[in-house]
Amino acid sequence: MTTLTEAVTTGSSGEELLRHPVPEQYRAAFVRAEDTELFAGVEDKDVRKSLHVGDVPMPELAPDEVLVGVMASAINYNTVWSAMFEPLPTFGFLKHLASQGGWHARHDQPYHVLGSDASGVVVRVGSAVQHWKPGDHVVIATAHVNDQEPASHADSMLGEDQRAWGFETNFGGLADYTVVRASQLLPKAAHLSWEEAAVNPLCAATAYRMLVSDRGARMKQGDVVLIWGASGGLGSYAVQFVRNGGGTSIGVVSSPEKAEILAGLGCDVVIDRTEIEQGDPGSLQRPEGWKRLGKAIRKAVGEDPHIVFEHVGKATFAASVFLARRGGTVVTCGSSTGYQHQFDNRYLWMKLKRIIGSHGANLQEQWETNRLIQQGRVVPALSAVYRLDEVAEAARSIQTNRHIGKVGVLCLAPEPGLGITDPAARARIGEDRLHAFRAADGGR
Repeated sequence: MTTLTEAVTTGSSGEELLRHPVPEQYRAAFVRAEDTELFAGVEDKDVRKSLHVGDVPMPELAPDEVLVGVMASAINYNTVWSAMFEPLPTFGFLKHLASQGGWHARHDQPYHVLGSDASGVVVRVGSAVQHWKPGDHVVIATAHVNDQEPASHADSMLGEDQRAWGFETNFGGLADYTVVRASQLLPKAAHLSWEEAAVNPLCAATAYRMLVSDRGARMKQGDVVLIWGASGGLGSYAVQFVRNGGGTSIGVVSSPEKAEILAGLGCDVVIDRTEIEQGDPGSLQRPEGWKRLGKAIRKAVGEDPHIVFEHVGKATFAASVFLARRGGTVVTCGSSTGYQHQFDNRYLWMKLKRIIGSHGANLQEQWETNRLIQQGRVVPALSAVYRLDEVAEAARSIQTNRHIGKVGVLCLAPEPGLGITDPAARARIGEDRLHAFRAADGGR
């Protein structure tokens, strides 16, 4: 007898999907509450020791939720944080959510299913869901918001109950099935494969809000934008938004190979940080390194950056404040090298600079980002693809910064390259553009 999982993977219709019962368990990548002290006193918190793949119980569906058969997912740095149990174990997030009672209580489990990106097929919808039905091909936006909170109607990211799905909630996307709110769904770009579509939502929309949205830096034509980690997940989308918006992008990378990728994306200026550091890896955390980088920027474009795109944190933040021009903006969405920033405040107040905190993206910003992806104006930063049972190794590649762009994970999709329903649009955009990162990383 055909199962629901088999029906999803063979492209069955919505009517056919409804004929098959939802399984009682499903395969997922998770961390365990019993392991939260695993890395106590350990310097190398190797996530391969804490990430597990196995069966977990299928949660019940709330009226405003959708059950999605996940074809592919992706690794984000929040997966690494969760698996390292830093800056604190995410089980505290789950308990806090569960304390609200009702449907939220399901999230407090001794396991946490991770993953904040996914593409897949709707297989069930709750009784209150509008506009979506079984059989729809979707990608999933990251923000898990409370639409009954007043602040959410101004900007859902300002809501106190806003959470990062798969990080501050359970039942994330690194699994064969995931439970999400209907307000997280977006139509999948028809010209992309499942894995190409899965890697975009979190990083692309985060970069869009940081640079393009009126809640971010409000980039305008001609702006010079300095992008740290420009060949990574966030940075590679930032480069594309700057190009599309008529700005001048300056990408900072750590190797010639990464520089070559950025040139292919249309990055105007690429700076290899190892050349700036001149054999002293810590110099970009000191004034002499900042000045060398500033000199290199002015030599390349003749002026200082209007905007500095920050997500590295402790290792770069002081340089970012220094490098932004008078009246310029540092926009930050994270701190992968550490949250405790030290910078010389004189460069901020005396030169009238601004620091903008940015987190995720609301549904409208996600929708606008997804529209650009559907049009082919923004291409996936997919560099490597792993299977779900290899998720620990995939996360380790992010943890040790061996990756370029985004790392995808096949879940129900049996192989890469499936899910393309508009090959004509794909041909117009071009395989070379769509495969730029895969070619650079050996096309795993």
